[in-house]
Amino acid sequence: MNAGLAPAALQGARLTGVRQRAQAVPAVPADVLLHAGPPYADGAAPAPVRNAAAQALVYEGAANDLAHGLRLLADGAYRLAPAQDHGVVTPLAQVVSASMPVFAVGDEALLIHAPVLEGAPPALRFGAPDPACVAALHAAAADALGPLAAHLAGKPVQIHDLAVQALAQGDECHARTGAANAALVAALAGLAGDCRARIGANPGYVLPILMAACAWALRRHGEIEAVGGNGVAFGLRPRGQAAWRTVPATAPVGTVMRPELPALGAIGDSAVIDFAGLGGQALAAAPALRAEWAACLPADWAARRALCDAASGLVSLARVADTALVPIVHLAIVGADARGGLAGRGFYLPSPELFRFLSAEHPA
Repeated sequence: MNAGLAPAALQGARLTGVRQRAQAVPAVPADVLLHAGPPYADGAAPAPVRNAAAQALVYEGAANDLAHGLRLLADGAYRLAPAQDHGVVTPLAQVVSASMPVFAVGDEALLIHAPVLEGAPPALRFGAPDPACVAALHAAAADALGPLAAHLAGKPVQIHDLAVQALAQGDECHARTGAANAALVAALAGLAGDCRARIGANPGYVLPILMAACAWALRRHGEIEAVGGNGVAFGLRPRGQAAWRTVPATAPVGTVMRPELPALGAIGDSAVIDFAGLGGQALAAAPALRAEWAACLPADWAARRALCDAASGLVSLARVADTALVPIVHLAIVGADARGGLAGRGFYLPSPELFRFLSAEHPA
């Protein structure tokens, strides 16, 4: 039954390969680092994003260590830009640099890219300053750019099928991705066993693949071309418009794992998953999450599914305007200070103001 929640707009999206960002989006200069969400209004990124950017420079060999990378950023040697403005989606605080490996997802007409994740915390997507993150990404890149890329060249993976299987097993494809990851591993039959085993041991490996597929679906079939948070502001970019519409990003609420860490405002491009009808709009498929967040979920959580267009499965701005409900966005909670780190997991409700000023452009 829950398998029917898989958005029809995902049909046709395929994981086709892995490349370095410089090959995937050659128009983006090497001195540009791609971050989640809208542009920073004053140019000042929060500490976890600066950590991730500095770590990216260490990965590139441009910086000797985190402190050196932070100095390069402060000196203006590199600049930050929104990933979605360049056909890339990136999770949480992760920053994507020129030689990082990215998944390619889509069809012959449009590809969206998303970075390969190195594994469990400490990790770059949580803004961690730990040098082990860079070493772990180098290891993940060797797998992704080597055996995985070679395998996908002849055997692309259909993403809609992964979502169907995950939803049927109690995952909503955002906060819970273990079943989707197992389906990915099954679809990679024939991939070198050790590489396949490492993917299977990392249940979050599939997350950026799902993100890229959902971003592709929104670009191909939706009213929204970009949506996400940068830790300071949360915003969206309607189809055909260059400017982001934003509201202040408050912190997600949910399960707090490290109460000693202050919580960063909503951050990450993974909001594309929820706006594509999965995540917060597919909570009916995820009883474990509903139980975990029972004390803080809105009482009308189930009504949010009605925000999705019946044909495509994507969130409809007209329905948001009609109902005065906002989509639920599932997000990890990232530590706000220089320690970064995974502080918890939960959900974020964008301010209705974000949709009120869009309603005139998208009347019912």
